Amino acid sequence: MGLISSFFQSDFEYSRNYFFYIESRLQGSGHYIVMNNTSSSDAENDDNRGNYIDPDSSENDLCSVNSELEEHPYRLLTPDTIIEAVESTGRLSDVRIMPLNSFENRVYQVGMEEGDPVIVKFYRPDRWSPKQIDEEHRFSQYLYDLEIPVVPPLMINPDSDFPSLSKHSEFNFALYPKQGGRAPQLDNLEHLHQLGRFIGRIHAAGKSFPLQYRRKLNTTDFGSGCVEYLLSNHFIPQELQQAYTSVSDQLLIEIKANNPEASCYQQISLHGDCHAGNVLWRDERPHFVDFDDVITGPAIQDLWMLLSGDKYSRQKQLAEIIEGYETFMVFDLAELKLIEPLRAMRLLYYNAWLARRWHDPAFPLAFPWFNTPRYWSDHILECKEQLSNLREQPLTLPDL
Repeated sequence: MGLISSFFQSDFEYSRNYFFYIESRLQGSGHYIVMNNTSSSDAENDDNRGNYIDPDSSENDLCSVNSELEEHPYRLLTPDTIIEAVESTGRLSDVRIMPLNSFENRVYQVGMEEGDPVIVKFYRPDRWSPKQIDEEHRFSQYLYDLEIPVVPPLMINPDSDFPSLSKHSEFNFALYPKQGGRAPQLDNLEHLHQLGRFIGRIHAAGKSFPLQYRRKLNTTDFGSGCVEYLLSNHFIPQELQQAYTSVSDQLLIEIKANNPEASCYQQISLHGDCHAGNVLWRDERPHFVDFDDVITGPAIQDLWMLLSGDKYSRQKQLAEIIEGYETFMVFDLAELKLIEPLRAMRLLYYNAWLARRWHDPAFPLAFPWFNTPRYWSDHILECKEQLSNLREQPLTLPDL
């Protein structure tokens, strides 16, 4: 599953640098220093890679990006707006801004006149309601109060209905403490054991914190609805539509045969996007960040993305994770058959997510290889590979 892992982990530095280079030039900002741009090889610049933009191009070459930016809500998120939002909470900034890796939202580190910098997160307009964001915040604070290593938002207005959420210039935003750390070593069995322990604690606590406003993991939003969106909005090239429809229909049949919504699987409150990029390793233990996708679903959703490699490697990894997990929470082994259906759902959802965000100028710059005939041809092949995985025997714990 190399393509899938690369989608989620390898393009952040590239995209961050290009997007903030373009955005700062278009907005004429003098408030922050743009990070060094990542160099690209000639192979990355060929026509099959899609929407590549040369950072040395003239202002005239950026007209199309400028037009998109003028129409997108994030056009309002200038450096001045960022500083004003942070200072509206009673904090005094030193006007140093560093953009951080985020596409769904916009996230910045902002320096303070006194004390450590804060992280400000501007939520994507019209994605989550204030009640949904507040529930995310309350869940992470609930876990933090139980001494589970998560990073909840800072209080902004304790007397408000939404004490950790504020609004400035059309944007809901939250503040977080700066949290250092490194990525966990997923080939380190001790790290996996600890990850399992703390995810077990999160899930045990989540049983006592049922989500009211967040969505449930379901095969429509994360499966058939994604396929329908790509087809109805003409993202799939006409010459590939038959092949895509055929393989996606077969994927959906296999997914529904092992439906994660089924009543036989316990539905609990989850992190929802528990991969290595949302875990910081510090003080010899994991710290979980970014609860933006908190969701109700089966426990395996927070575990399967920690697995990698061949079947034997994944079995060993799984054994360590489950052993640590069951220190605090019983794991239903029947959920192992959901791993490949959930992987297929993530594959379908990811491509629809990119398509739905394609009007955001950050996305063509961040993912220049997306939405070309070559890309969709490779995607169809990947779907066929995943279909084969779905038809194999589910992963099991190794014989001890």
